[in-house]
Amino acid sequence: MYPEKAERRPDPEGCLTAAIRIPVRIVVLIVVVPVRLVWDALALCGGFLGRVLLRPLGRAFDWFHEHVLAPVGRGIARMAEAVATATWWLCKAVLYWPWLGLWRYVVVPLAVHLIGAPAAWLHRTVLTPLGRGLARAAAWLYARLLAPLGRGTRLALWAVLVWPWTALWRYVAVPLASGTYRYLLTPLGHALTWLGRGLVRLGKGLATGLMWLGKVLVVIPAVFLHRWVLAPVGRVLAVVGREIGDALAVAWRVAGYLSLAVGRALKWLARNLLGRPLRWFYRDVCTPVGHVVRDALWRPAKKAAVETGRASARPSPRHGRRCAGRAATRGTHWLAGSGSPSL
Repeated sequence: MYPEKAERRPDPEGCLTAAIRIPVRIVVLIVVVPVRLVWDALALCGGFLGRVLLRPLGRAFDWFHEHVLAPVGRGIARMAEAVATATWWLCKAVLYWPWLGLWRYVVVPLAVHLIGAPAAWLHRTVLTPLGRGLARAAAWLYARLLAPLGRGTRLALWAVLVWPWTALWRYVAVPLASGTYRYLLTPLGHALTWLGRGLVRLGKGLATGLMWLGKVLVVIPAVFLHRWVLAPVGRVLAVVGREIGDALAVAWRVAGYLSLAVGRALKWLARNLLGRPLRWFYRDVCTPVGHVVRDALWRPAKKAAVETGRASARPSPRHGRRCAGRAATRGTHWLAGSGSPSL
C-alpha cells in the first residue's frame, strides 16, 4: 500500500497579514454592500424589463422581420437582380457585341487580306531569294578573296588586337598589382592590425572601468534598493492586494446575502402591506358586491328585458307589468335576507 500523502498546511500568517485583514475587510464591506445592492436592483429591473418589454419587443421584431422585412428584402433583391441582369445584357449588347463583331468581321479580315497576305508574299518571293543570294555572294567572296589571305589576316588581327593587350597585362598590370600589394597594402594592413589590437585593448580597459563604475554606481545601489526597499514594499503590497481580493470576494458574498435578505424583507412588506389587504378587499368586499349586483340587478334586469322583448312580440301589457313587479318583489325579499332569488 502506498503511504498516505500528508495534507498541505497553509503557511503561517504573520502579524502584518492579521493587522491588514480586518480594516481592509471592513472598508471593502462598506464600499461593496451598496454596489451589490444597486447591482441586484439593476439585475432585477433588467430581468423585469426583459420579461415585460424586451422579449415582447423581440418577438414583435421577429414577426415584423419575418412577415414584412424579409419579403420586402427578397422582393428588392429579386428586383435588383433583374435590374442588374438587364443592365448587364444592355451593356453587353451596346459595348461588347459591336466591338466583337467589328474585330471579328472587319479588322481581322482586313488585316489578313491587306497586311498578312502581302507580307507573306513579299517574304516568300522577295526576301527569301534575296537573302539566299546574299549568303551565296558572301560565301563566294570569302572563298575567292579572304580564304587565300586567311593566315596573314589572322596574324595581322592577332598583332593588332591581342598582343598589345597581352603585353599590357603581363608586363604592366601584373607587376603593378603585385608591387602595390607587397609594398603598400601589406604594410598598411599590418599597421591597421596593430592599431586594431591597440584599440581592442583600450576598449577592454575602458569596458572594465565602465563595468566597475557601473557596478559601484548602479548595481550595488540597485541591489540595496531591491533588497531593503522594493522587496519589503512588494511583499506588503502583495499581502494588501491578496487581502483586498479576499475581502472583495467575502464582501461580495456577504452583500449578496444582505441583498437577498433586503429583497425578502421588501417582498414580505409588500405582501403584508399591499397584497393581503388588496386580496382581502377583493375577496371580502368586491366579490360579494359584484355578486349582489349580478344577482339582484343584472340578471333580473336582463330577464325582464328578455321577457319584455318577448312580450313586445305579442300585445300583452298586463303580462309585462306582472313580470316586472314579480322581479322587483324577488329582489326586495333577497335584500331583506330571505334567500337567493330564484331565476
